[in-house]
Amino acid sequence: MLPWFTHLLTHLFPRLFSPCLAALLVVSAALGGCALQPAAPVATEPLPDVSPAVAPEAASGFQARRLSRHTRFAVAAANPLAAAAGARILREGGSALDAAVAVQAVLGLVEPQSSGIGGGAFLLHWAGSDVVAWDGRETAPAAASPRQFLQPNGRTMNLAQAVPGGLSVGVPGVLAMLQAAHREHGVLPWARLFVPAIELAEQGFAVSPRLHALLLDVPGLQADKQVRDLFFVPTGSGTWRPLAVGERLRNPAYAAVLRRVAQEGAVAFYTGPVARDVVLRVRTDPRQPGVLSEADLAAYQPKRRQALCNEVAQWRVCGMPPPSSGHLAVMQLGGLLGALQGTDWPRGAATPPDDELALHHYLEASRLAFADRAMHVGDPDFVAPPAGGWLGLLDSGYLQQRARLIGPRSMGTAKAGQPGGAPLAWGQGSEQPEHGTSHISIVDAQGRALAMTTTVEAGFGARLMSDGGTGLPGGFLLNNQLTDFNFEPADAQGRPVANRLEPGKRPRSSMSPTLVFDRASGALRMSLGSPGGAAIIHFTAKTLLAMTSGGMDPQSAIDLPNVGSFNGPVSVLEQGRFSPEVIAALKARGHVVVLDELTSGIQALQADTRQGGWLGGADPRREGTVVGD
Repeated sequence: MLPWFTHLLTHLFPRLFSPCLAALLVVSAALGGCALQPAAPVATEPLPDVSPAVAPEAASGFQARRLSRHTRFAVAAANPLAAAAGARILREGGSALDAAVAVQAVLGLVEPQSSGIGGGAFLLHWAGSDVVAWDGRETAPAAASPRQFLQPNGRTMNLAQAVPGGLSVGVPGVLAMLQAAHREHGVLPWARLFVPAIELAEQGFAVSPRLHALLLDVPGLQADKQVRDLFFVPTGSGTWRPLAVGERLRNPAYAAVLRRVAQEGAVAFYTGPVARDVVLRVRTDPRQPGVLSEADLAAYQPKRRQALCNEVAQWRVCGMPPPSSGHLAVMQLGGLLGALQGTDWPRGAATPPDDELALHHYLEASRLAFADRAMHVGDPDFVAPPAGGWLGLLDSGYLQQRARLIGPRSMGTAKAGQPGGAPLAWGQGSEQPEHGTSHISIVDAQGRALAMTTTVEAGFGARLMSDGGTGLPGGFLLNNQLTDFNFEPADAQGRPVANRLEPGKRPRSSMSPTLVFDRASGALRMSLGSPGGAAIIHFTAKTLLAMTSGGMDPQSAIDLPNVGSFNGPVSVLEQGRFSPEVIAALKARGHVVVLDELTSGIQALQADTRQGGWLGGADPRREGTVVGD
């Protein structure tokens, strides 16, 4: 008898991928010098038209990572400069939360396409007792309308129309949330936490390959003068080129805004010159002016929520409650796969008769989880949970009932279930694309830990930048988070959609920061999460299942190929990582197979229960790294 995921890892994946990758996955990261090389891409027919949820950010290379070991503390972040800033704060005696503030401030400078002070975040924090869930998700302005993204003919805008400009900007939440969390969990003074980012912004940093690649990939960036002048260089005759890899980028406006926030607190962002400039740029944007007001900014409040924690097998897995759908969907996936075996979590099963069977089961479970997500999940201040509580979606009896829908062939598009037999209260929402994000995992020397996923939504957000009223070059990008709401406020039968846009509401998210504990002792065992839009759910589930059910270290788990379904006939496999035989077998089961880059950015830390300390892994598909002592 092999554990379900161990079979996937030791029998299916090694046969499908390059020998070097197979060695890394099956033996261990201790084999070290083996460079990760994806197998040659498989030729396929042209891709069908699929949801933009696929490949939310462009790929920028594949660089092998080694498993790292740290005895005292560890910081896993999406950019080496950001991870180093967090480690600097920890060496100065700061807490995990202190380090997260420093990491976020640097990420907004060096990885502005994915997160920043103009966006929002979800944070899970643990200091030895309860897990606290901090909600810094953006909110819709008071003047927002459910029909905001409908055209005059009643049809919805497409994403390319809706994202650029002020119309898509929600009230940023990350700074207010971090300050609220710092009051409870911080050790060092607030102002000290911004020193690394201010120094980098003033002195400049070398443009990374990923930032350069995204500048080339994302259209429309030059439409905003502030964005163009920061990231592009004039070449003559009215043309501009993006900053090249290694060229120095300085951002004096960002440094000035951070100095003000450091000295005065987050209130300096939500009121005064910074707030006035944000509102001015949103409301006067020539592409699509928005409705954000200074009153919206001044009224923003982060939420301190109760984390959702589930006991499965020997683990206690904790994640964010709604408006995040991430934890619920990840745990549904694991629960559905377990239910196929008659267990509560994938652990024991006979060897599948077909190599592709485990993949088929995962993809079908994905369809069921995403159907429930689209129907039931929204801002809990606006949307009541089905069956009296969110954990009803994870009830073992309900998951067993849903798992029985998984047959030998793909179901195509799944319908939402009715947990507890409750009548369906909402219309079935369509899958709403989500995009750019970043993830941070930190454990400090005192054992305090966090997992934080942070975002401006699409790459470079709304493609709109504020200089905070400083009049200096540069600044910070504003989010386009309102496009995470369903554009259609109701379904074809006129029933309201749970995730429709409403004033003051927080859009549903897939962000899945996760902390995992030993169920018996209560000791922290893992911190993980990923960027990737709606695919965050798959990236996090893959890594969590590999580490818990497969017994893998974090780097080996992260390196595994990515797969997923967002409900519908399409099943997405990471390009170049699957054999023609498995692809053909999935097609024979009725899957419409699409090969895509699926550029995850997973960060994960895991307690080393043998030697003590922490093991760290970072995604080879992006620029993340783990730094620590």
